[in-house]
Amino acid sequence: MSHKKRILLIEDEEDIAALIKLQAEASGYKLHVEVDGINGYRAIEREKPDLVILDIMLPGQNGFDVCRKIKNNAELKAIPVIILTAKGEELDMVLGLELGADDYVAKPFSPKVLFSRIKAVLRRSKEPEKPPRVLLFGEFTLEIDRYILRREEKNIPITLSEFGILCRLLTNRGKVLTRNQLLDDIHNDDAFIVDRNIDVHIASLRKKLGPNFDWIETVRGVGYRFREEPIATNIGKKTAYAEVF
Repeated sequence: MSHKKRILLIEDEEDIAALIKLQAEASGYKLHVEVDGINGYRAIEREKPDLVILDIMLPGQNGFDVCRKIKNNAELKAIPVIILTAKGEELDMVLGLELGADDYVAKPFSPKVLFSRIKAVLRRSKEPEKPPRVLLFGEFTLEIDRYILRREEKNIPITLSEFGILCRLLTNRGKVLTRNQLLDDIHNDDAFIVDRNIDVHIASLRKKLGPNFDWIETVRGVGYRFREEPIATNIGKKTAYAEVF
């Protein structure tokens, strides 16, 4: 008999927390609630839940700071985070994703929609693709097991979502992948939100990989492709892709 997935909710609005708790029980999850950022982060360290639902506006320490601390902690960074944002606060959504959140839901929201997102995020974290342990491309190395991206000997900070996107693009080099494929079928009725999710991650990846990195190609109206060979002459002589087992 499999154990119930444990979700930690950090939310100071009692009515919202009660609504989410009710849906969690109906959906077969075990939910623990904290009402401020400081105690919420301590609970994450202590409990190491399967997923965190994190409100942005919290007493003590806001959700952005909590998310940053989770993703900067080697023992916690693999825990998926879904942030709750105020309706229409696009900047909150973008900043949350840049800090490493795996998804977001805008208030007011349907509890059923929230838990469909939770199911999708947990499925992605539970059933990762099985690419080679190390991917080499040019002067870059992507270490699969350790979630590390390096340029020669220098580590490049990368979020779990960025890692997943880069890994999937690499293992499907030459193929065009739609935004929905890259987001692994997140259940979302709003195509604009799905598009914005993936575009934010791609923009962040390009920034981290540097101005001369041109392997990730935008295919207008479809999605993205990792080129077989880079265009830039200064890196064109390097190996575009290699697998190490």
